[in-house]
Amino acid sequence: MSWTDMALNGRILVVDDAMENIQILHGALQDEHEVLFALDGPRALDIARTQQPDLILLDAVMPGMDGYAVCKELLAAPETSDIPVIFVTALKSPEDETRALGAGAADFISKPVNAAVVRARVRTQLTVKRQRDALRALILTDALTGVANRRAFDERLDAEWRRCGRAGLPVALIFVDIDHFKLYNDHYGHQAGDATLIQFAAAMRRAAARTQDLVARYGGEEFAVLLPQLDSRGATGVAHRLMAELERLAIPHAASPTAPCLTASMGIACMVPGEHSLPADLIQVADTLLYQAKAEGRNRFRLGGAECIG
Repeated sequence: MSWTDMALNGRILVVDDAMENIQILHGALQDEHEVLFALDGPRALDIARTQQPDLILLDAVMPGMDGYAVCKELLAAPETSDIPVIFVTALKSPEDETRALGAGAADFISKPVNAAVVRARVRTQLTVKRQRDALRALILTDALTGVANRRAFDERLDAEWRRCGRAGLPVALIFVDIDHFKLYNDHYGHQAGDATLIQFAAAMRRAAARTQDLVARYGGEEFAVLLPQLDSRGATGVAHRLMAELERLAIPHAASPTAPCLTASMGIACMVPGEHSLPADLIQVADTLLYQAKAEGRNRFRLGGAECIG
């Protein structure tokens, strides 16, 4: 089985201060899963944040930061709170199991482990997580266009703001508004308007195609493109690609006073998150620039946040 296949079957993080225990669990899981490991709590938290495992097998008793403290930290951070944890520990009493489950663990396995039991428990937790992830994806997706909805955008912006802030990296945001879309609906009808929104969203995804980019329907005919780790120059490139996509599509808009085909206006903001800045500041700058672009004649973009120019 290839590494890609194993990753698709689930990425498992094994956390234990004893290498022999990690080797036992690795041997039980390596044929079906990609297995990562950490020998202490702080390293486990770092891997969980950066590698986003699908499941964590966690020892309860470790020097320094024990498993309960690790579990508490995982649950407290939005980027790791959805990762299920199975405690794998030499502790055996009902009180120990109750404490583990009370700390937020999804399951509890006592050492010495049985490989077949470990594999079965892992499969169960991965199945539950995939079902939960699928349901969450439905909740966070705009039903018409298939891109992220406003709730998904708000959650992702908050997470990327904190992540990029820790790393000293920029976050760019483009607010996009279809020009004269009410006139479009009045002229062509709402069914045609819906079909155009679907085409427009697809064009945006082609323009912002990195894995970390997020295209979201912000409301009505207004969209947002979240571009983590991208400076103003990179965000401007995304805006140019979107305008080129619209030119290629050449969707007729006979009612537009701006152009014979569908166009869009954009506001581009870029910031490096700092101690005294908030995601709302990025939104406000992008929104202000969007309205500036519209006031200046539409079918254009305006850029702010020059401190992020790379």
